[in-house]
Amino acid sequence: MTSQPTKKTAEPAPGGHGLQAGLKNRHLSMIAIGGVIGAGLFVGSSSGIATAGPGILLSYALVGTLVVLVMRMLGEMSAANPTSGSFSAHADRALGRWAGFSIGWLYWFFWVVVLAVEATAGAVILEGWIPAVPQWGWALIVMVVLTATNLVSVGSYGEFEFWFAGIKVVAIAAFIVIGGLAVFGLLPGVDSDQAGLSNLTDHGGFLPHGPGAILTGVLLVVFSFMGSEIATLAAGESENPQQAVTKATNSIIWRVAVFYLGSILVVVSLLPWDSKAIADKGSYVAALDSLDIPQAGQIMNFIVLTSVLSCLNSGLYTASRMAFSLGQRGDAPKGFARTTGNGVPRTAILVSVAFGFVAVFFNYKFPDSVFLFLVNSSGAVALFVWLVICFSQLRMRKIIQRESPEKLVVKMWLYPYLTWATAALIVFVLGYMLTDTEHDGRKTVLLSLLVAAVVLAIAFVKEKVRGGRPAGVGAVASETERDEVKTG
Repeated sequence: MTSQPTKKTAEPAPGGHGLQAGLKNRHLSMIAIGGVIGAGLFVGSSSGIATAGPGILLSYALVGTLVVLVMRMLGEMSAANPTSGSFSAHADRALGRWAGFSIGWLYWFFWVVVLAVEATAGAVILEGWIPAVPQWGWALIVMVVLTATNLVSVGSYGEFEFWFAGIKVVAIAAFIVIGGLAVFGLLPGVDSDQAGLSNLTDHGGFLPHGPGAILTGVLLVVFSFMGSEIATLAAGESENPQQAVTKATNSIIWRVAVFYLGSILVVVSLLPWDSKAIADKGSYVAALDSLDIPQAGQIMNFIVLTSVLSCLNSGLYTASRMAFSLGQRGDAPKGFARTTGNGVPRTAILVSVAFGFVAVFFNYKFPDSVFLFLVNSSGAVALFVWLVICFSQLRMRKIIQRESPEKLVVKMWLYPYLTWATAALIVFVLGYMLTDTEHDGRKTVLLSLLVAAVVLAIAFVKEKVRGGRPAGVGAVASETERDEVKTG
């Protein structure tokens, strides 16, 4: 492969120099690997284990399969037309302006709320280490530092994310190796009387709460997979977007299998699923403690903090690039599409982080009212995004085949049958959430639908005011895509 200059303009923007191809191959590789590992894996898995027992492995496998299929569809579209707008830009062209507008703003809303959640989670850990600085102070510090990182250049974001993601990857890999050796009694100096594969079937069996618990487990783990799609957004600012998307898409299977299924298998093999330690300390800390590893809690706190900072860094990047893409397509203020000389969409970043700061304020001032509403009303956005990707791919495949069949370097398996099956599974999960009152599933879906309905209404009003401008005309993904729209 012949690398192109890093100052190449990735996407033109009015009133600026456009995004720059400042992400190196190693950045994209680590973003793709680490993007699927969220802090939710470390802090949220204990509730899933308590709900489904060892059967939580089936919940993770089911959601993991869903993510693999959705990423394959997204990879097909993004390899053909790499753009910072990713699925929003694809939906714009395939389904209509209303779809790109709606899913783009919902996704942006999701990530600015995530900024507040992650900043607060990181602040809790940092305050425990240095209590002299209050929680709100730590939240402010981490937000300011990572905002500055994103404002410098896309390369600085990539470098930070490279190391954040690298720490997560090494930590989980080490956990799997050490835990696996302990499960089979091969770890020197460790004699764990609780470890063993028998934990998968003892203590009430593999499904102690029945098969229905698998679906409940799905509801608890599905949101920890959000972030898999970041690599396709970042690819638009890489040296070779098509190669980056292809590589990220093809590697999703082993990433999900190793980091999610592998690490959870180790946890439920090291300890009985109903161990009080899992509920009290968290699944990974309890697993490390069972091996008498010194300072297991602090080690895990450091890893969780790294994951939080990684999520915060990527969340700000993702929200700003989505806002940039919306600005390009006329679905956000034009200022969002302006970039600095370094190819940074400064206005989009500052507006995104400003809403993040507002959400942090609500978290400290009104945690059980306003902030809880924000969290619940953005909770089902991940599933909405995946559903839109399915329907976009059904239409986009025909467009690509008609206009540029040579760009189909990544293809969805068993099209269109597997695409329809995936969409049906997502709808089923959303429907099942409506029956869940114990874990706020119903409230999350209903509030998310309410917000989605408001955004959709705005989209249709905006389109009517525009006079029904043809779908996709404003989607600025690349010079090639703009030419295709004109000729198509």
